[in-house]
Amino acid sequence: MKHAFTSSAAVSGMRASLLSALLLCIAACSPSTPEPVAVPPGATAPVQRSFTGSGSVSGTRQRLDMGAGHHAEVFHVAGSLMLAGEQRPGLAFRSDIIGLSDNQTGLQGRSVWTDQRGDQVFSDLSSATTGTGNVVQGRIVGGTGRFAGVSGEYSFTWNPLVVSEDGGASGHVLNLKGTARLASPPGPPAAAPVSGQAAGAKS
Repeated sequence: MKHAFTSSAAVSGMRASLLSALLLCIAACSPSTPEPVAVPPGATAPVQRSFTGSGSVSGTRQRLDMGAGHHAEVFHVAGSLMLAGEQRPGLAFRSDIIGLSDNQTGLQGRSVWTDQRGDQVFSDLSSATTGTGNVVQGRIVGGTGRFAGVSGEYSFTWNPLVVSEDGGASGHVLNLKGTARLASPPGPPAAAPVSGQAAGAKS
């Protein structure tokens, strides 16, 4: 009896997680018109930056079989992302992604890139297909810190490496390329003042 109760609780928990993810996907699929980035009086127009990159992520997934040849998965993966190119808006980011993947309707997700200073870039993700070699489209919808007001588009190829029976997942983000429109050019990280210099400035 104890084993049956434990299995039932696990199934109920997984169903609740899947239901939450499905509700998130429905909200994400609702048509919306992104607000244009406002340029304050006296400020310069947004600066467009092109970039390429790659990365690797790992995390967890939950699968729901929905009949012959049809399944859906909710997933949460995170890892490192490296951008390249002279115009790249940044070099290294932590990438966090959550989403719902359905092998008949495609993928819907959300992504957050966080740089070494804690500044973030927010994206919507979508794809009409799933699986190895799937091309995912990203739409940058905002950010924080030096990325406040950012917008843009990018795409990447998803290459799964491990999909384990216990719910693990990992893979590579390949052929990442896109453009970002920044409200102002991102400057280099500010260097911490040397203690002697700081003392001299106060005197």
